[in-house]
Amino acid sequence: MNLHGRHFLKELDFTAAEWQYLIELARELKRERATGMERQRLIGKSIALIFEKTSTRTRCAFEVGAHEQGAYTTYLDPTSSQLGHKESVADTARVLGRMFHGIEYRGFGQQRVEELAAYAGVPVWNGLTDEWHPTQMLADQLTMLEHSPGKTLADIKLAYVGDARSNVGNSVLISGALMGMEVRIISPAELQPSPQVLDAATRLTGDNTAELHISDDLEAVSGVDFIYTDVWVSMGEPKELWRERLELLRPYQVNAALLRRSGNPDIKVLHCLPAYHDLDTEIGRQLHAETGMNEFEIAHDVFERHADIIFAQAENRMHTIKAVMVATLEDVPPSVSE
Repeated sequence: MNLHGRHFLKELDFTAAEWQYLIELARELKRERATGMERQRLIGKSIALIFEKTSTRTRCAFEVGAHEQGAYTTYLDPTSSQLGHKESVADTARVLGRMFHGIEYRGFGQQRVEELAAYAGVPVWNGLTDEWHPTQMLADQLTMLEHSPGKTLADIKLAYVGDARSNVGNSVLISGALMGMEVRIISPAELQPSPQVLDAATRLTGDNTAELHISDDLEAVSGVDFIYTDVWVSMGEPKELWRERLELLRPYQVNAALLRRSGNPDIKVLHCLPAYHDLDTEIGRQLHAETGMNEFEIAHDVFERHADIIFAQAENRMHTIKAVMVATLEDVPPSVSE
């Protein structure tokens, strides 16, 4: 499998075989790190990290992953470059592409990362846009495989509960369809995937065994292996929308009652973080002031009971992002053990 020089912008750009290769490469890199046998494949490479939105996992995953592979990083926040202010995206891309071997972008519209890719001349990776979150999906699917011994992704049933008209909702549906999973999107009708995203996911199912279900009925969690949720309010959304959004989503909280509906005593919970499961964050306290709620998309007891897998999911951001960098930057395409 040769992904050298490729961009990593959205799941729709990859075949199932290419996507599976990235997951398996991440597994191999994770094993190497755990055994102290990691081989540096990116020595001498320089990577630009553009962050128009704040980040914990994505930034740390790129910086630590690059460092452990022998590469150097330069972090550019909104005040550290002229991007979009004094210089166009295209011009910034042409500058950075002459200095760096790869560029990561985390920010707003997908058009910005696509434009960077069109002009940079080096691999560009999507760390998150308003429409897609592909690095998160690699980590999620690696995590599900690690916690489903003997199963392939096609054997796994996943329910995504909450706001599905979001970058994570879009990416869960598309990546699951790509890999032949059974994906159930459970959300209020107003927050279900757009027809365009649903059509794209449906087209992918023609090549595999994927099953896609869209519903507003919480009974649809019955029989699933994993329940996945994300925050109900996203970065940059106006506070005026918070009360309406939270009232709409209140019944879709991932709590003990919802887990019982699954009928699966071994049900597992995923969350891409950050999570508003208590009032120990500024946003959590602001949401409490607006609504009176003490916990939001996920109940505190459920979060803590499933914390091991949730934080394994967070750790896997590093291993999968490292795989993306290695696969697209290493001069000799890496092989993956069978």
